[in-house]
Amino acid sequence: MTEAEVAGLKKEIKEVILLALNIKNIKPGDIQDNVPLFARDNILGLDSIDAIELIMAIQKHFKVRIADQNLARHILESIDTIADFLIKEKQKA
Repeated sequence: MTEAEVAGLKKEIKEVILLALNIKNIKPGDIQDNVPLFARDNILGLDSIDAIELIMAIQKHFKVRIADQNLARHILESIDTIADFLIKEKQKA
């Protein structure tokens, strides 16, 4: 993927997160790509319930499967790790 395609994918991931979690006061550009999504200092303020909703939203929107709970934890680490996972899944197809 080109840099522009990766940047577009990351923006799309952020939009999916905001939509899935019904977050209206944050814009996709406000979310940093490399900051852990579940860290205390993350702008989103996510918790474990949000993780379940995020997995479901990512699977549905991007038509991928995240079956392994330990893998899911790694995938949901940051926007960067979600994008890396999706890129690898796309290459498999």
